[in-house]
Amino acid sequence: MIRVVITGVCGRMGQCITRCIAQQADMELVGAIQYPLHPQIGSDAGIVAGIDAIGVAITGELHDVLQNADVVIEFSKPQVTLRYLQQVVNAGKAIVIGTTGFTEDQLASVQALASQIQCVMAPNMSLGVNVAIQALELIAKALGDDYNIEVIEAHHNHKTDAPSGTALRLAETVATVLERDLDEIGVYSRHGIVGARPKKQIGIHAVRGGDIAGDHTVLFATEGEQLSIVHRAHSPEAFAKGAIRAARWVVNAPKGLHDVSEVLFQKHD
Repeated sequence: MIRVVITGVCGRMGQCITRCIAQQADMELVGAIQYPLHPQIGSDAGIVAGIDAIGVAITGELHDVLQNADVVIEFSKPQVTLRYLQQVVNAGKAIVIGTTGFTEDQLASVQALASQIQCVMAPNMSLGVNVAIQALELIAKALGDDYNIEVIEAHHNHKTDAPSGTALRLAETVATVLERDLDEIGVYSRHGIVGARPKKQIGIHAVRGGDIAGDHTVLFATEGEQLSIVHRAHSPEAFAKGAIRAARWVVNAPKGLHDVSEVLFQKHD
């Protein structure tokens, strides 16, 4: 049985992951974390997630439940993730990280800490998105520099970072294949008299509104045709299922920082 702790358990993702874990025959929720003084502290995590009681009370401190866990699933904010990650390292446990919006310095700290334990981190845990990333490598290599590339993402109106971590990952994937520096040729939306589009530019655009779970499109356009890779998440369940698959994989993975592509395509003993 894989013993799981969820952080941010009262949030939309946390509740969805709780419901999904309750359906797994090989997983058990042993810890449910929310920030201290949250009004649901002490409540049953199952009740908060909208299912039957599961006998796991929500607590405000991760270190109180870590010793009984195999893996932590963490979706929150960068500074919180770093604090939790340090505790996971100290306890020698595994972790799955779906947090986005890290600064370069924060990301460097995550990489240094994650190298000491078993960790899967990705800006998007959806299995469909990660298959699309693999497909983009092939498409970009085949089409080369003859196509203009634009990345468009849309999310709900509560999302705090823009563009999304997934959109950046998609753009970086294409830029790497085409040997371009995204810092130099990436353009984040356009306004005014911007002139003709440079051939190697990659446009990245963010839309925010309503309850959009997550839409991502990568458009390849040239004279006479266009090709789009589109992924639409209809609910947080798409990300929850990916996180659970990653948690199942990472507990037997070698130490180090791993990507969801490894979860999908690599086996380990």
